[in-house]
Amino acid sequence: MIDLLIAARRDAGLTQAQVGERLRQRQTFVSKYELGERRLDAAEFVAVSRAIGVDPHALIRMAEHEAV
Repeated sequence: MIDLLIAARRDAGLTQAQVGERLRQRQTFVSKYELGERRLDAAEFVAVSRAIGVDPHALIRMAEHEAV
């Protein structure tokens, strides 16, 4: 899931700092979940997805498809 969020952020042309600003968080918040140092709960996952401009449900479906 995190790899998909990272790819979506990069595809959107956004930096970690820009995503952090959209979330009203610091860039380190984004860095920590991208590095696996911090987990995202479900509400955070939805907020991050929306901040990046991607449908959270679509990311979940993509993750399910990759797991098969």
